[in-house]
Amino acid sequence: MSIGTLATGHIGLNVTDLERSLGFYAEVLGFQVLGEGKEEGRRYAFLGQEGRLVLTLWQQAEGGYDSGRAGLHHLAFQAESIDHVRAAEAALKARGATFAYEGVVAHAEGAASGGIFFHDPDGTRLEISVPQGAEGAEAPTESAPTCGFF
Repeated sequence: MSIGTLATGHIGLNVTDLERSLGFYAEVLGFQVLGEGKEEGRRYAFLGQEGRLVLTLWQQAEGGYDSGRAGLHHLAFQAESIDHVRAAEAALKARGATFAYEGVVAHAEGAASGGIFFHDPDGTRLEISVPQGAEGAEAPTESAPTCGFF
């Protein structure tokens, strides 16, 4: 018997400081806190949208994100429109987030899809993009997908 079609249920991220990460993911990116545990040694938060769990933050990392280690490459969120991507970019800039590229970029040369590429407070690579609406945006590289090496 086949296991059938799988879909991503939620993503769990290790973070170094739960409060700082909550400020980023809840206040800047708009996720709602669906539940949390704050006892010493077991700090975590369940984040979602419209009651659906999307992301779990676990305060158990001792250092920031390391792109040179096996594991998560980047986390991509799909926005409703390119205007929503630009609104996220403005909120992230106001918060002082670091970006891999300036403004909205295409996923590849001539692609209609694209978005913004940035880092969370622990350096985890993040993307907010749309499948169409980025027509005319430049791609940072010709030879590889934009999300591949930021």
